[in-house]
Amino acid sequence: MILVKNAKIYTMAGDVIEKGSILLEEGKIKEIGMDIVAPFDAEVIDAEGKLVFPGMIDAHCHLGMWEDAIGFEGSDGNEMTDPITPHLRAIDAINPMDRTFKEAYEGGITTVSTGPGSANVVGGQFASIKTYGKRIDEMVVQEPSAMKVAFGENPKRVYNDKKRMPMTRMATAALLRDTLMKAKEYYNKKQEAKDDKSKAPALDMKMEAMMDVLEGKIPLKAHAHRADDIFTSIRIAKEFGVKITLEHCTEGHLIADYIANEGLPAVVGPTFGDRSKFELINKTFDTPRMLWEAGVKIAIMTDHPVIPVQNLPLCAALSAKAGLPEEEALKAITIYPAEILGIEDKVGSIEVGKDADIVIWDGHPFDIQSSVVCTIIDGSVVYKKY
Repeated sequence: MILVKNAKIYTMAGDVIEKGSILLEEGKIKEIGMDIVAPFDAEVIDAEGKLVFPGMIDAHCHLGMWEDAIGFEGSDGNEMTDPITPHLRAIDAINPMDRTFKEAYEGGITTVSTGPGSANVVGGQFASIKTYGKRIDEMVVQEPSAMKVAFGENPKRVYNDKKRMPMTRMATAALLRDTLMKAKEYYNKKQEAKDDKSKAPALDMKMEAMMDVLEGKIPLKAHAHRADDIFTSIRIAKEFGVKITLEHCTEGHLIADYIANEGLPAVVGPTFGDRSKFELINKTFDTPRMLWEAGVKIAIMTDHPVIPVQNLPLCAALSAKAGLPEEEALKAITIYPAEILGIEDKVGSIEVGKDADIVIWDGHPFDIQSSVVCTIIDGSVVYKKY
């Protein structure tokens, strides 16, 4: 049991509590208030003069999939031998022992959605995980959390080099449609087999992996930078009646009203860095603000290792500098990514009953000189600066 007291608490649920306290018990937030009395056996953390936030969330990264300071041996994010690999699972590649996990929680990042890269049209299954632990099975918040699909330059480039489909945007769309059609047929046969087992289809791991998508349990996590690719991803999702989240959404500001009308969320980034390819030509920190102004729910991502995950607050701060209101920028790395990922009942805000993921800062997270002084994940102190 832990009592954090005398803190300025940003709950990200609508309240900022001056001189507040939070009682944590059995990995959950038990009580929030002004004058909580510490039980005799509680560890007491006096956060006088400090700011407390919920653990921050990166809704799109590849943490543990490309290991730090290593080449091919630690590169496990793209299986570039088949453009359709829905049966690949991030949890089979993530290495929690990689030092970037430590950098994540020391930087206040307590939950991430991590998974395959964008080499393939269908890359495989993402997982939402906590950033502290040794065994990935014990770190999972939700798995699978999404099915990665990719549009634009990346699949074209990878398979053009192999002289095989897809070498065009048409082929990328066609391969995804073909996969969804086959999955739908497989699903229908499975439904028929409930009454007549003789109609059961032959087991197909790829199609089995797509069942959660067809049943609406998880969305397509659609890598799309350019406006036309964003529209293609939306078109296909609507054709098959499946959920979708727009990932990167680099040119989202150019079509913000369309995205808002579709009622879709956008996970924006990585905006910090160079324009390394043509489809990033319109990259700007104005994108989060303009999407928000249009009424789009946004989360801000690092795409780690493109931007090291601990710099997530910096990315939000630069979005605020470009005009996104400070509170919205904070929500874009806390409660909004939790809602987009469908894990808002567990993380993203400081509320009774949620996971006890608490971060204590010595200043505002958007101040470059501020530091995390304590990180608590699932009710356990995993980092103390002093």
